[in-house]
Amino acid sequence: MIIIKRREPVTEIVMGKNELPDILKKIYHHRGICPNISLEKSLSNLHSYNLLKDVDKAAQRIYKALVHNERIIIIGDFDSDGATSTAVAVSALTMFGAKHINYLVPNRFDFGYGLSPEIVDVAAKESPQLIITVDNGIANHQGVSRAKELGIDVLITDHHLAADTLPDADVIVNPNQPGDQFPSKNLAGVGVIFYVMLALRSLLRDKNWFAEQQIAEPNMASLLDLVALGTVADVVPLDYNNRILVHQGLLRIRHGQVRPGIKALLAIANRQESRVIASDFGFAIAPRLNAAGRLDDMSIGIKCLLEPDYQSAMVLAQQLDCLNHERKAIESQMQQDAFSALEQLKDLAQKSLPLGVCIYQADWHQGVIGILASRVKDKLHRPVIAFAKGSHGELKGSARSVQGIHIRDILANIANYYPELILKFGGHAMAAGLTIKEKNFAQFQKAFADEVAKKLTEDDLQHIIFSDGELPEYDFNLQLAEKLRYLEPWGQQFPEPVFDGEFQIHNQRIVGQNHLKLLLGIPNSERMIDAIAFNVDMNVWPNYHCQTIFAVYKLDINEYRGRQDLQLIIDYLEVKS
Repeated sequence: MIIIKRREPVTEIVMGKNELPDILKKIYHHRGICPNISLEKSLSNLHSYNLLKDVDKAAQRIYKALVHNERIIIIGDFDSDGATSTAVAVSALTMFGAKHINYLVPNRFDFGYGLSPEIVDVAAKESPQLIITVDNGIANHQGVSRAKELGIDVLITDHHLAADTLPDADVIVNPNQPGDQFPSKNLAGVGVIFYVMLALRSLLRDKNWFAEQQIAEPNMASLLDLVALGTVADVVPLDYNNRILVHQGLLRIRHGQVRPGIKALLAIANRQESRVIASDFGFAIAPRLNAAGRLDDMSIGIKCLLEPDYQSAMVLAQQLDCLNHERKAIESQMQQDAFSALEQLKDLAQKSLPLGVCIYQADWHQGVIGILASRVKDKLHRPVIAFAKGSHGELKGSARSVQGIHIRDILANIANYYPELILKFGGHAMAAGLTIKEKNFAQFQKAFADEVAKKLTEDDLQHIIFSDGELPEYDFNLQLAEKLRYLEPWGQQFPEPVFDGEFQIHNQRIVGQNHLKLLLGIPNSERMIDAIAFNVDMNVWPNYHCQTIFAVYKLDINEYRGRQDLQLIIDYLEVKS
């Protein structure tokens, strides 16, 4: 069942003097944000890197590596955050004059996630003196120990939650480690390594490094397109600090200050640089980057991000696009398999399903289970873990959660109750990964359902759509749609404005395979407006007996042959008469 709730002011805030339309003031009020503060998104308002625990030690260790021409290897993760983090590290260190810098991303099928002992052994073949992890490492005790055995220093930069003990690394920079005072705990991995590089540049400036090396002092803003992409792609909460990072990265792209790899990926996805918004990262670029890590090797994605030549970057972007098409086909079949199995359980009647769902099929693709878990979670509106067969009798699981359930904490509790049940796990509130023995799947399935049931009830699992209310007739205009498009980087925990209301249907037809194109009458006026609802139920629509609908929608701008027209993107609709 879907429930529509209209947002109410989160807190009493002083709105201050500004020239925003009343509807925009209302939107900010609903999010507990003072627009006078939020609208000021200059880089000078970012939290200082000095607030990150041990960031000075990290800068000192990398400075030592630069002075002594040490070999440095960056070890990243195989998702978009890991790819952008790796690209930021390599790009910054290259600008700083590093002579021996390379990167290594574990293939998920051979090595799994993070700084494993096996990936350390691969890295050791290049005889590095320093390993820098990006977007991983905080849970990799054994990998760090292996590096120390081999005489390799380890600098961990990560944002995932720490376990009860920390790895014995030389330095750890993570806003979520114990004792860290950094105000924003929501930095993505790419944000953490960006902050480390800011600290390093400051140290190099103090050491007169750039003058001595005859290097132009780098403009760190040149990395913000990468930082913005990784932050949005990792679906971290867009708090004020993250909104500044994303906003500034978007501004640079819109003004043509974009690296060839991102430029090529935008072109492949038919997105205009001058009109790029945060959701383009999440829905157009990130899936193509992630496809490399899911099906092949994320090195393709990193090469694309680092490539200085546009034509060469376009070749790599086309490879990523092909992988993404392949990923979609695999995912589609896996969804059919999953929902068929769940229908057999109980026709998707949620009251018979566990509050926490585990699904597994032996032929599922390990690289796609994260997307599958997300799709099933959206359908059932409850935490879901999808498993695929690993090696040596193991299953690899990818978990996705809903509001109210901290999925990593759930896994930690299970690990405490059943120490032998989970071989390893890691993650954060809304997503996590784990490994179990295949023979223990049924036991884990029950343990997961029982643990989630301690935190949730059936009433907690209602699918709620929050709306900013009804729009008056005079707010259906291109000017407001344009303001909403560019006013903020909307995203996780800073939701894009949506509205609701009843409309008269004047025309309806199917376009594409299953998209419903509508011509609607705007309430209390004689004006008409185009609207589109994507992926509708073809058993319900088109419905020529329906004259009135209730819709939850976003204001959008449809661009066609140089013409801009207002349209509605419908997120939810139901028949009224």
